[in-house]
Amino acid sequence: MASTKLKTGDNVVVITGKNKGKQGKILIVDRKKGRVLVEGVNMVSKHQKPNAQNQQGGIVKKENYIDASNVMYLHNGKATRIGAKIEDGKKFRIAKSTGEVID
Repeated sequence: MASTKLKTGDNVVVITGKNKGKQGKILIVDRKKGRVLVEGVNMVSKHQKPNAQNQQGGIVKKENYIDASNVMYLHNGKATRIGAKIEDGKKFRIAKSTGEVID
């Protein structure tokens, strides 16, 4: 699987699929399988038995993974690709559209 330049905590927008246009923050990045868990995107219903944490049980709505290729980084409210830049031996992520350093 190709590596992704996305990190946990990045704000992204979904660019394709049933959730196209939705925005959210990345909660988990699974680099091995090439997918991400985005807050409020790709919600699924999970039937849950009663347990110690959830006495009632019932149907719970939660996020499901989405392929990393279906999201783009949000920089200043616009979707952009991410590049890398090395200065003084340190590596930085940059927004390809503006050339600004992300972190």
